[in-house]
Amino acid sequence: MKLNYKHFNLDDATLFVKKVGKSVVYLVVYVDDLLITGSNDDYIASIKRELKKVFDMTDLGLLHYYLGIEVIQNPKFIFISQKKYIGELLCKFGMQDCNFVSTPMEQNLKISSNEGNTFEDATKYRKLVGSLIYLTTTRPDITFAVGILSRFMHQPCEGHWTTTKRVLKYLRGTQNFGLKYSKVPDFHLNAYSDSDFDRDKEQGCLLQIT
Repeated sequence: MKLNYKHFNLDDATLFVKKVGKSVVYLVVYVDDLLITGSNDDYIASIKRELKKVFDMTDLGLLHYYLGIEVIQNPKFIFISQKKYIGELLCKFGMQDCNFVSTPMEQNLKISSNEGNTFEDATKYRKLVGSLIYLTTTRPDITFAVGILSRFMHQPCEGHWTTTKRVLKYLRGTQNFGLKYSKVPDFHLNAYSDSDFDRDKEQGCLLQIT
């Protein structure tokens, strides 16, 4: 039986899409786990029946947990977070009992490639920063700090490690944070950017806007 799914994006071999008229179904594949969603409940149910004819599979119902992401579904909103993932991350790096801070990075902090002695375990630094990168999936509030810290993965210094641990301290006090998608009419999303090249110690650039 041919399901006639097409790749949604040639750069992502795990995401497929099927459209019929105004109905659309998205299918995400990770090893032996399938995540399916779409615009029409009846159409989703029909796709499940097709899949069961071809594959030996079990329907686990509404999504609650997938690849470290926790999902709360409500008729009025969907809330996603990584509380459990953060808890495991804190334990893994011995920060489960640390004092928490109110921001992921110090205000006006300037970081260069030379921040003290070379950190003794570069692999440990890379693993933590890599974990934090995945955490930005539901925590955009740490994206800036993690982006800065990821610049020094090739040769981290002790100062970089200290700054990275501050992100963990911030996460300990904000484990319940996440993203809430509400059914709000006339929804508008505003984004802001502060391109402060003057404070980039590595590039030494000065941007002047007139």
